[in-house]
Amino acid sequence: MKCPAKALKEALQCAQSEERLTVGVYECAQVMNEDPDSVSFCVLAVDEQFEWDVALQIHFTLIQSFCFDNDISIVRVSDRQRLQELVGRTEEDAHCVLISGPCEGAWDEPSVEKLRMFCEERRALNDWVPEISLPER
Repeated sequence: MKCPAKALKEALQCAQSEERLTVGVYECAQVMNEDPDSVSFCVLAVDEQFEWDVALQIHFTLIQSFCFDNDISIVRVSDRQRLQELVGRTEEDAHCVLISGPCEGAWDEPSVEKLRMFCEERRALNDWVPEISLPER
């Protein structure tokens, strides 16, 4: 896939406009626990806080395991602040963002499908949680 960053940006913006985003580690864990079938895609944001925050590292490990067990595609980004800007949430912890699926019976959006294909390609190369560089403003 040529431009996963563009597809990620489009998927986040579309989901935000349709109020299908969940932002925050605890909020995402709650959604995954209550309704894992509603989750289409997961984004984990690593930053300088991640390096020294053992609790955050444990949460990431649990979220990744949950995604693998429930066949939810997952990527990492290295710019949490830019991710927060893209999802329009400057006041919240955006270490984890979930994209929920469209309403039942609706077609999946093309950008999420592109991201899923990207993740499948990366998994074939044993890159289980690929990293995407977010596009600049």
